[in-house]
Amino acid sequence: MSERAVIVEADGGSRGNPGPAGYGAVVFDADHGRVLAERREFIGIATNNVAEYRGLLAGLAAAAELGAESVAVRMDSKLVVEQMSGRWKVKHAAMIPLADQARRLVAGFAEVRFTWIPRAQNSHADRLANEAMDDGALVDEVHAAERTSTGVAERVTTGESGVSERDLPSWADEAEQARKSAQTVSPSEPARAAQTGPGWSGATGSPTRLVLLRHGQTELSIQRRYSGRGNPPLTALGREQAARAAKHFAGKGGIDVVVSSPLGRARETAEATANALGLPVRVIDGLIETDFGEWEGLTFAEAVQRDSQTHAEWLGDTSVRAPGGESFDEVRERVDAVRRDLIARYPASTVLVVSHVTPIKLLLQLALAVGPSLLYKLHLDLASTSIAEFYPDGPTSVRLVNDTSYL
Repeated sequence: MSERAVIVEADGGSRGNPGPAGYGAVVFDADHGRVLAERREFIGIATNNVAEYRGLLAGLAAAAELGAESVAVRMDSKLVVEQMSGRWKVKHAAMIPLADQARRLVAGFAEVRFTWIPRAQNSHADRLANEAMDDGALVDEVHAAERTSTGVAERVTTGESGVSERDLPSWADEAEQARKSAQTVSPSEPARAAQTGPGWSGATGSPTRLVLLRHGQTELSIQRRYSGRGNPPLTALGREQAARAAKHFAGKGGIDVVVSSPLGRARETAEATANALGLPVRVIDGLIETDFGEWEGLTFAEAVQRDSQTHAEWLGDTSVRAPGGESFDEVRERVDAVRRDLIARYPASTVLVVSHVTPIKLLLQLALAVGPSLLYKLHLDLASTSIAEFYPDGPTSVRLVNDTSYL
């Protein structure tokens, strides 16, 4: 259910300034009595001010997803509050793109008010930010373990020519080259241009690029039935779609990691590409499809006939659950947790994410920072590819949606 007025409290911190940094944000109802959403993320090495802005961005995005019209932002960062209120100028280069992104989010509400509060009154967001910074130690342990186990992250193979796979142009290289060739860069600015993100985001650094691949066809796909936690296998066409996707990605190269939903139709699709690339598949439970509960296996018409009122509400409200199932809001929470994990574990890497229509739509929604209407309006074909990028300083980019050219 949407909330007309909400309170956003946000915080960020850096242990070293700059140092390992994270943010936390919490959205309360207008009475400050009920928590509507929480966000936290370890963002790598950054300053306190960058982390504070990242917390604000996360809180505003969460409020937008809840359908809020009026937002009261409460933070203990005097800098962010004064800059967003227009009383102080944004002078630091690292702050400008973050402040601009925050203003774009603010413009989507009917009213936003900024208030400074003492740190003691911001304890909920502060706790989330510290939990996010604590996550940094876990990330370091994971990286160390990965470097000393399979060595996949450092894997470079050579063919008969003696040229490593990393020397060959990949689809990612081609996309970047196309972007650069479309720009006019003065001779004095080549380094800056190479580190700047696409479009008007002002993003810097190298993003974690998520290549989002939907699984191939199943019998339930053909019959257009709700297919959530059930585990129908791929059809012959579905296996062919997986094989063609594998050939496509193997030919392009540039994939560092392959992750998959635990369901068989996604794992089989993922394993086809992983085998072609010589990579393992990491199974992530959070990438599983929505639990449609008692609607599993039903057609749209059958679900309407069975639960007409609930189905109508479900189509217009992402907090409504299918009978015995889960809501899209609940799916979004676990998918966002997966997104944060992937960004923390695989910075500046390209990750092939093999999943289902709802998790992929939600990852695109997170990248676009748009409301839940995208879930109902965006069409994704079976075995299609979309690409979303998440930059270390906050901005995001969607480069591709629903590509099926290789099929």
